[in-house]
Order: sequence, then C-alpha cells, then structure tokens
Amino acid sequence: MGKPDTRRLDREIQNTQRKLEAVRREEMWPLTGAERRAVLGALAGGSYRVMRGKNPGRQERRLETVWDSVQIRLTAEITALQKERGRIVAEAATAKAAKKSSGWW
Repeated sequence: MGKPDTRRLDREIQNTQRKLEAVRREEMWPLTGAERRAVLGALAGGSYRVMRGKNPGRQERRLETVWDSVQIRLTAEITALQKERGRIVAEAATAKAAKKSSGWW
C-alpha cells in the first residue's frame, strides 16, 4: 500500500489559494460571471454618482460586499478541498493499518 494519490486535490487547493490571493489584490480573473457583473455594476454606479457630484457610499459598500463574499466562497472551497484530502489520507492510513494487522504473524 503506497501513499494516497492526492496530487489532483493538492493542485486544486493551490489553484484556489492563488485565486484567493488574486481576489485580495482585487483582480477580476478569478470571479464568476455574476460576481463580475456585480463588481462592474457597483463601479459604474459609483463613478456615475461621483460625476454627478454625489456621495458614492452605497456603491462602495456594495463593492466591498462583493469582494468579501468572493473571499468567503474561495475560503469555503479551500476548506472543503482540505477536508476531502484529509479524508482520503485517513482512509489510506486505515487500509494500511488493516492490512498490517491482518498479517500472518
């Protein structure tokens, strides 16, 4: 019984962590379509209000809310992937222990 194959999960965890770092830098590429539309809508609404000489406070809050929700989503994805990886490793350890204990000696 060799090591459990977690390469695919490890790669997914790394990709999701890269996405989370990009979102913290407020980059657009890791966002879903709906999240992009929300960000662009808040930016457009805020810039319109600034051009009119009004306070863009509501749009700024909307923008912060979108970025926060994306961070929460990506953090939840990372947590789920790490739990799945832990489950696979634990299963492999249990199988290895069962194989050792059922030996001839």
